[in-house]
Amino acid sequence: MAWKPHVTVAAIVERDNRFLLVEERISGSLLINQPAGHLEEGESLIDAVKRETNEETGWTFEPTSLIGIHLWQHPENSTTFLRVSFCGHCSDFNPAQELDLGIIRTLWLSREELAHRKHAHRSPLVLRCIDDYLSGARYPLSVLKSMLPDRGGES
Repeated sequence: MAWKPHVTVAAIVERDNRFLLVEERISGSLLINQPAGHLEEGESLIDAVKRETNEETGWTFEPTSLIGIHLWQHPENSTTFLRVSFCGHCSDFNPAQELDLGIIRTLWLSREELAHRKHAHRSPLVLRCIDDYLSGARYPLSVLKSMLPDRGGES
């Protein structure tokens, strides 16, 4: 069988020096992550991050910049993730929306609060993406090129 990494997207949203995060139950543990998830077949990266953010938080996310592309391998099972992270703004919160399976709640934490809970991060990518954002890493969305048929998203 051919090796292939899991392609995921993540949203970095800052409001009043706090970041939008989710608390999720994974294998019986409560872990913290950005709104994030897997790219689905036929979906652009931008469409994926919008969908995942909405499904996991109830917020409508509009990406404004690419923060980075990170490659990480889980030390216990060697699963490899290629994470594309975006920053942007949220609007139109729907408090009645049912969140994705496993998502317990959303959190707004400062970088310091998040760092103090490092033991509960889903992966080292959680803090790394926020630190990249805080360091000013921003790339135009136009660097993403999609040749998918008629679905919108990147051009």
